[in-house]
Amino acid sequence: MSKNNIAIYPGTFDPITNGHADLIRRGAKIFDHLVVGIADSRRKGPLFTLDERIELAKKITAKYDNVTIVGFDVLLADFAEQQNAQVILRGLRAVSDFEYEFQLASMNRHLMPDVETMFLTPAEQFSFVSSSLVKEIAMLNGDVSKFAHPLVLDALKDKFGFTEGQ
Repeated sequence: MSKNNIAIYPGTFDPITNGHADLIRRGAKIFDHLVVGIADSRRKGPLFTLDERIELAKKITAKYDNVTIVGFDVLLADFAEQQNAQVILRGLRAVSDFEYEFQLASMNRHLMPDVETMFLTPAEQFSFVSSSLVKEIAMLNGDVSKFAHPLVLDALKDKFGFTEGQ
């Protein structure tokens, strides 16, 4: 790849999980610059506000000099152009993700012919982890400590009104 290659890893990150963090870590090694694009996604009714998701992601990725966290509420093609990105990084957890991700990649190729889509699979221990599952387990006061950063655990406890040891 050319020098100064820029990739975008887009998603809602509601909340950011250890699976996301794994892909960010690996993407930071591959690309000169990785932009984690946090979609506003109001239509999905996220648990965390855009600002909260951005703040959590910034804290969790602070150790990476070449990772930037940016919120966006425009078409991904427009966001990619704004960021001068050459690559869209996407995660594939399971075969069931493939059909949807393939459709997205094909549409993005039509909207942004000069931008490639790259898929990474998460580390095996995160292959089943999703933000939706983490939220559902946390909402029922289940232990999600293996699936999310301690800062996310604290934020989930605050959202659901739990205290330590509950």
